[in-house]
Amino acid sequence: MLVMRGIVKQFPGVRALDGVDLDVRAGEVHCLLGQNGAGKSTLIKVMAGVHQPDEGTVEFNGQRVRPSGPNDAIKLGFATIYQELDLVDGLSVTDNIFLGHEHARLGFVNRAAGNRAARQVLERLGHPEIRPTTEVGRLSPAAKQVVSMARALSHDARLIIMDEPSAALAHDEVANLFRIIRELTSQGVAVVYISHRLEEIREIGDRVTVLKDGRTVAVGLPARDTPTSQIVSLMTGRNVEYVFPPRPEAPAGGPPGEEVLRVEGLTSPGAFRDVSFAVRAGEIVGLAGLVGSGRSEILEAVYGARPSSGRVVLSGKQVRKSVVGNVRRGMGLAPEERKAQALLLDQSVTANITLGSLPGFAKFGWLDRTRERAEAERLAKALDIRPPDPERPVKTLSGGNQQKAVLARWLLGSRKLLLLDEPTRGVDVGARAELYAVIRDLADRGIGVLLVSSEVPEVLGLADRVLVLREGSVIHEGDARELDEHLVLDMIMNGRAA
Repeated sequence: MLVMRGIVKQFPGVRALDGVDLDVRAGEVHCLLGQNGAGKSTLIKVMAGVHQPDEGTVEFNGQRVRPSGPNDAIKLGFATIYQELDLVDGLSVTDNIFLGHEHARLGFVNRAAGNRAARQVLERLGHPEIRPTTEVGRLSPAAKQVVSMARALSHDARLIIMDEPSAALAHDEVANLFRIIRELTSQGVAVVYISHRLEEIREIGDRVTVLKDGRTVAVGLPARDTPTSQIVSLMTGRNVEYVFPPRPEAPAGGPPGEEVLRVEGLTSPGAFRDVSFAVRAGEIVGLAGLVGSGRSEILEAVYGARPSSGRVVLSGKQVRKSVVGNVRRGMGLAPEERKAQALLLDQSVTANITLGSLPGFAKFGWLDRTRERAEAERLAKALDIRPPDPERPVKTLSGGNQQKAVLARWLLGSRKLLLLDEPTRGVDVGARAELYAVIRDLADRGIGVLLVSSEVPEVLGLADRVLVLREGSVIHEGDARELDEHLVLDMIMNGRAA
């Protein structure tokens, strides 16, 4: 039904797809596997018409096609259910299901006909309890997933792409999802299924394609019979070299320093539950897990930016869940999306570095610009931010130098704990090595570091101790030296503690 050959997609500074091949047969569930960043999401966006390939061909039912946009892909017979659901919370269930192809009569929306059709498709999905007139924003995550599936079915699609469709579903709801998929494939519909849960691949999949670093490394593997070790080996081979600074030798007496952070029973409904751990001065603790495992949400909760229950203790004192208060007490956060969440892109390097410490540069309500610039220059030089111009707009810097500016912000004042979420995302290999050295230097100064990264080798290479997360729970904690990439991925994907 679908044949993709030599698909290439390049973004500024990143070759997301580098000659991907994929073929999907009518009536099969074709599973697409790969680590975070392997190119899966970019590939399905090419299928869905969101991205246009720079090179390569796409054939659908024997015809060369090139969807010019999502609506064009829908007309061809493609439907996509994204992991991040693209629903409109302010509209009803019916309005979301038939968005763009509403039931109309004489130019007016026929709400009664739309509600009847919505009820029929929801009953087909085994969820008659979802009312067509309910506002989608009031539904649970699982119910929203069902509505997204109903939208796909409403287009009479011949190829349905499902990106982590079970992520928000309970066990019995997953069984119902599989029932629906089998019903669809029995009618000749093809399903491209993306999941990190190997037990699901075994149960519902027919064949498997594996991506690594934007390339196809295996095509058409039998989903039920291919050994887990073979799949993990295919996923973990890498073209990128990681150059990590040497770890300091652990003191004979035990951990590196005094405890700077203790987390006890931290819980945020829908994200993670009953998480407990500690970080000591001079120690880097890494959180390893898949997208959706609760990694970033734990950092947000510790920082005070996410509602949660449980205790967060900083240097022996329980802290309130307040970002401003935690910054004053010595916490700093470098968030995952630095451009959207950390930087003032039109402002200077100086303004971005001093942003978290402005009261320290104020006198009688006025900023001491001379001292502010001098401190920014000192830190920019210490971290080798290039070009060495503190008045340059930060948006003109490379990704690696932007990240250094974010880290420099938290070197002002007395920092006890740094929370780093994907610190090298979008950074080239050379700049990565520099950032690794900066992070290790921060720890060597006695700062505790809590690190999140989607790349398991990065966690193992930088961290002293690693927490492995799966579906919001810590399933293993151990010395990074005693773990390897294969073992961590096996724990993440199969839920088995070492």
